Amino acid sequence: MLLPNILLTGTPGVGKTTLGKELESRSGLKYINVGDLTREGQLYDGYDEEYECPILDEDRVVDELENQMSKGGVIVDYHGCDFFPERWFHIVFVLQADNSVLYKRLETRGYNEKKLKDNIQCEIFQVLYEEALASYKEEIVHQLTSNKPEDLEDNINQILKWIKDHSS
Repeated sequence: MLLPNILLTGTPGVGKTTLGKELESRSGLKYINVGDLTREGQLYDGYDEEYECPILDEDRVVDELENQMSKGGVIVDYHGCDFFPERWFHIVFVLQADNSVLYKRLETRGYNEKKLKDNIQCEIFQVLYEEALASYKEEIVHQLTSNKPEDLEDNINQILKWIKDHSS
């Protein structure tokens, strides 16, 4: 049985990781957080002083994921999506949150002022939704609201239904 690959993307703080982990436990698909994968494998290409974070080595990340992605049944979580091969994903979900909700979540993470401001602007201008539309066929890109616990439950149920309908 071939299981679909799913991409969860969106601005940091919109709830990708929470959703991904829940989906893994309820669907049996394998959840991969690209940030964690990068940290564990040290898949870096330098350090960004301005944002106080390492720079991802996109080619190494793609190489690292290739085998698992070709087998299917993977949920990938990352706040960027334009470097993944288009053939990998059967569906792309872009999570979105209200600015006030997002601001509180990022503040709790200890983001510096510039990082906070830039991520909120990224959300306002729907940068990651635009990136997803530019990187994948429009019909597989879907937006999901992620402000409150009820949204999480709705999103889980919607995606689980999609997985059930698209597992051959």
